[in-house]
Parts: sequence; structure tokens; C-alpha cells
Amino acid sequence: MSDEQHGGPSEGEHPEQVLSEGDPAEGETSGGADSERGLSELDLAVLALERRAFSGPGAKERAVRERLGMTPTRYYQLLNALLDDPRALAHDPVTVNRLRRIRDARRERR
Repeated sequence: MSDEQHGGPSEGEHPEQVLSEGDPAEGETSGGADSERGLSELDLAVLALERRAFSGPGAKERAVRERLGMTPTRYYQLLNALLDDPRALAHDPVTVNRLRRIRDARRERR
């Protein structure tokens, strides 16, 4: 499926552009999640980026830097925390469950 069908950002969009009605307000701080209001703008952008397919090595890391303005290391830290957040699972169960399976398989190989 395309990004548009998943609600993910298309080329040139910024994280705040992936929000839909009912998502957190623009003034919220990024990086954390507000337990009463749902996922932050940044959390939603991270999940949207994870729904995308990337063409080659380095493309995802480049997108993380350009679209989210953070290092790939920080991105993966946030993503890992999101995988354990029930709000992320409720928001995007297909993506979260897929990433949990991948994470669990890597842990088992170690």
C-alpha cells in the first residue's frame, strides 16, 4: 500500500503534516507522550515513517534526519519505547506488531 493509504508522510512533508483531526495539538512538546491525550506529534511521525518502505541502504536514516531532525540512534530509542506503549498499539496495531515480532526475533538470536 502507498503512504497515502497508510496516512504516512509523502516526500517533502514534515511530521506535523501527518496529523489528522483529533490528534494532539500542534503546540505539544515532541518526544514524549501525554497519557491523557494520546501519542505526541513526534510519536505519530515515527510510526508513520516506520510504515514506509525505503529504497536502499541509508535511505531510512537520511529520512529520519531530514524529516524528523534527529539522529538515527535517537529515532530507534524512541521507536523501541513506542513498541511497548499501548497507545501506539491502539493507533497502529499492524505496524507495532510487525516491529515487535522483528525485535523479538533479534533478541532471540542474541
